[in-house]
Amino acid sequence: MTTENTAVVGVRSAEEVFTALDEIDRRCRPFTGYEQGLLEAYRWAVGTWTAAPVTAAATAGPLGPCRAQLLAECQAAAVALRTAADRTGAARMADGERLLGVYTGLAWLCGHHDDRP
Repeated sequence: MTTENTAVVGVRSAEEVFTALDEIDRRCRPFTGYEQGLLEAYRWAVGTWTAAPVTAAATAGPLGPCRAQLLAECQAAAVALRTAADRTGAARMADGERLLGVYTGLAWLCGHHDDRP
């Protein structure tokens, strides 16, 4: 999808998304669960991962998911977050952090908020 010859990912320019990816990638490792979730969301959104981070659904287009797929995956992440909150123990905490990263990354890409996570 292009607008005036500028590639977009959801409502963000591809340049914004690649900048976000670069900034996260430069952080000290190991990544937190939250950072890992952001990376998964952004990489899937730009087409470098073929399976969605929550549903594992395949991407419809060769350049990454369409806006409808981004929105659906964002909703799936919100549901998964609520489900994770019902679990107990360390696994819930680790998965919850990753899911929060996926959700906030996708919500930003979909235009639900302006501040980049």
